[in-house]
Amino acid sequence: MEQNIQIFIEKISAAKNIAIMGHKNPDGDSYCSVLALAKLIELNYGVRPTCIYDGNIPEYLDEMPLRSWIKYYERVDLSEVYDLVVLMDYGTPNHIGGARPIVDNAKFIVEIDHHQNSERLGHLCIDDEKAAATGQILFDIMKAANWKFDKDVLDLLAVALITDTGNFKFVRDGRVMNIMAELINNGVVLRHLFEALRNKPRKAVVVEAGAASRAEFLFKGKLAIAIIPHKDYKYLDGRGETVLNLLGSIKGVEYIAFLKEQKAEQTGVSLRSRGKPVNHIAEALGGGGHTCAAGAVVNDSLENVRNRIIELFREDIK
Repeated sequence: MEQNIQIFIEKISAAKNIAIMGHKNPDGDSYCSVLALAKLIELNYGVRPTCIYDGNIPEYLDEMPLRSWIKYYERVDLSEVYDLVVLMDYGTPNHIGGARPIVDNAKFIVEIDHHQNSERLGHLCIDDEKAAATGQILFDIMKAANWKFDKDVLDLLAVALITDTGNFKFVRDGRVMNIMAELINNGVVLRHLFEALRNKPRKAVVVEAGAASRAEFLFKGKLAIAIIPHKDYKYLDGRGETVLNLLGSIKGVEYIAFLKEQKAEQTGVSLRSRGKPVNHIAEALGGGGHTCAAGAVVNDSLENVRNRIIELFREDIK
């Protein structure tokens, strides 16, 4: 790790132009890690990177710092050759989206990620699959490099940790809590961040609550399946955490499958569990993720994906 960080520092120092991006449809960890690294580079090296995204940024992130720094990929020059491109929290190459030409043209690529990935694109990989969030890895890099930081960086790192651990529900060891304590001691106010994240549009909450109320319960109530049809998909804000949280609070529910009809013959799937593996089911659908929180995008109809998920869970739930 120390050697990789030193190489990373050398590449930043030598770069005249830098681009940073995460996965398509960024969540809190991807979005905040991209912006936190951009601010760290500007503070310490005097270069403001180009921050790029594809898809939609959830409205609950609207009150996060530096929103104006990140640009939709169609609003940047995709033919520009960057000295350094940093991929953060991207998972697999399929999740990069429309900014892929910038990656392909880059002189040097660094990836910083906490996902399993058999198709790494980085010339330099600063990965840690045991980290709870990419923001956790970035915090470690910041400390090891002795970079100066400001309040924006600290707030962004805190939100990266909060969102990717499900408000700390998925924390597997004390490292995240130790980092959060250090962030708080340096001025992060958790109450303010949690209030800022309570920023969903009314229509999104109504649609998500409706999906939860119409959920079906299978295998003696152990599996809950909720569905967002295409007509409501445009109102979904982020991954639909309201649906997942509501169903996850029901006694006896051990697994949740949330299906989103993104368009004809394309279904997004979010899987959650109470401590039991679901990543293998996501992988069977062509996706991946963490042990208890995973997902996939399947090029098939909503009904076919639903039936496939039921069969996959049938093998797990006795």
